[in-house]
Amino acid sequence: NKTLAMANTRSRLRMAALYYYGQINGLLVTGTGNKIEDFGVGFFTKYGDGAADVLPLAALRKEQVYELARHLGVPERVVNKAPSAGLWAGQTDEDEMGVRYSELDAFLRGEAVSAQAEKQIAWWHERSRHKRMLPPVPPAPDKL
Repeated sequence: NKTLAMANTRSRLRMAALYYYGQINGLLVTGTGNKIEDFGVGFFTKYGDGAADVLPLAALRKEQVYELARHLGVPERVVNKAPSAGLWAGQTDEDEMGVRYSELDAFLRGEAVSAQAEKQIAWWHERSRHKRMLPPVPPAPDKL
């Protein structure tokens, strides 16, 4: 899929720019992924927005991220904006995942969710398995 390949390339280029500016300014790159995005469904670009030096939101459900944003005084227009990586016009996370964050949060709380949500969560979790693992390394040969 060329659209997705281009979107992932944009995400990786953005991260390369963040690491560039981080390094020249002696700063760490902070990731924005939450618990469901990072560990549940793997909804991030490998080596793109999934790359970071610190992940302060990774243990939080999406609803907790919203609560924290309000506590910190983030403007409501920002908090209420549909989550999107902004990689193509009209793209939203929920549309792309095929499941709402409210159901993802309920799933993480151990509550019942719709059969469709359960199916999508399982599909995304399996599809993104490679993102949660280090790259495989073959065993070293005895001799070269």
